[in-house]
Formats: sequence, structure tokens, C-alpha cells
Amino acid sequence: MSDWTPVAPAADIEPGSFRTVDVDGTAVAVFNLGGTFFAIEDVCTHDGGRLAGGPIDGDQVACPRHGARFCIRTGAALSAPAYEPTACLPVRVEQGQVQVRDDRWD
Repeated sequence: MSDWTPVAPAADIEPGSFRTVDVDGTAVAVFNLGGTFFAIEDVCTHDGGRLAGGPIDGDQVACPRHGARFCIRTGAALSAPAYEPTACLPVRVEQGQVQVRDDRWD
């Protein structure tokens, strides 16, 4: 099982914002939606571009390259040109620190 990877103090990721981190060689975007943290693989399944930095609308992020939309809560692809979901990762807050883990291959 993978270890938890620290992202940032929870207070440093304000609602509506995000942070990115490398987790076992995988780029991960961690979003704060109204005080709850969610983590998805930072990749658009359409062309491999990054999602972080794209416009956030509610619980959706749009790929800054071609506009495909993904659910931040589940990783689901919500619009073309992406049809496959991006991975959703476990997130926790321990002693004020946001942490993520990539346990897809455990």
C-alpha cells in the first residue's frame, strides 16, 4: 500500500482553489470545494494535458486545452472531447495537513 503524500496545510488551500503534487510519479490535483478536499489525477483523458489551472465551476474543472469537463468529486468525464474518467484518489486531513494516496495498484 502506498504511503500518504503531504500536499499542503489545509488552511493554505482556500475554497475554490487547488494544489498539485506528485504522488508516486503521478501528477495529482487537490481541490477544495467548500471546505471538503478532493483529489483527481491531473490529466485530461482526451489528450494527456493537465487539468489544474483550468476553469472551476462548482464541482467541475474544464481542461484548459480543449474544454473537456471533469467532475472534481468523482473524476467522471462530463463532456467531449473526453469520454474516459480521470482517476479519483483518497484524500484526508491529518493534523491540519492535506494528504493524498495513490492506492490504485495496491
